[in-house]
Amino acid sequence: MQKTEQGCPAEELLKLLSGKWKPQLIRLAVNGPLRFNALLRDIEGANKQSLATSLKELVDEGYLDKLVVKQKPLHIEYSLSEKGKSLIPVFQQLEAVSST
Repeated sequence: MQKTEQGCPAEELLKLLSGKWKPQLIRLAVNGPLRFNALLRDIEGANKQSLATSLKELVDEGYLDKLVVKQKPLHIEYSLSEKGKSLIPVFQQLEAVSST
C-alpha cells in the first residue's frame, strides 16, 4: 500500500477500528441487527457512554447503518452496511492468523 500525504489508508482503518468495543460490534453485527440494550448485556464491561460513542463513530464512518424502528417500543437497530460487510474477510483473516 502506498503512503499518501494523509497517511496510510490501512493505518487509518486500524485506528478507527481499534476504538473501544468496535471489533466486538463488527463481529456481533455479522450475525444480524444489533440493539443497544442487548449490546450492553452482551459485551462484558461495556458502559452506555463508550458503547454509544463507538456506535456513532461506526455509523459516521459508514460501517454500520442505523435504523429507527417505529414500533412500540420504539428502538434503534444497527446493522452492517455494505462498507461494513467488506470488513468481514479482514476480520476472518485476523482471526485465522491469531488462532495459529
